[in-house]
Amino acid sequence: MSEDRQDHDGPDARHRRPEGVSDATVQALGTLSEALETVERARGHLYEFHQLTGGADLTLGRSVQELRAAGHRELADLIEREMVGRNVMPGRWTFQIVEEYNATYYRPFTEIERRARQELADGREHLYEAEMKESRRTPGHPDHRATP
Repeated sequence: MSEDRQDHDGPDARHRRPEGVSDATVQALGTLSEALETVERARGHLYEFHQLTGGADLTLGRSVQELRAAGHRELADLIEREMVGRNVMPGRWTFQIVEEYNATYYRPFTEIERRARQELADGREHLYEAEMKESRRTPGHPDHRATP
């Protein structure tokens, strides 16, 4: 296969390893990226926790109204006083937990990952995955094209 064809059918420039970047560096950056992807998933679960808890509190408020309407004022007052709007941790609603996670862990993690990519691979993302794709695809096959 000619060099021109290989370039045409290979990964785009932003997914090619910069000159001088070792296999070990690509591997390490891939592992760092994998860790960040796990943090992204964890953050998604944290937002899910935030939204589910907030939704539960709103539903709890509706149950208080329904208990009052059904004549159970004393129990409705107890639930409203003790549970509606209650902190999920001392002094915190879920939005505060999300904010603290983002400021304390998520943003620093994303900045460190970006810095590592910038210093070691000219800022390029997913080099490990791009090289895996290249090794697993069938060049010339219409469903294995390197790029859209």
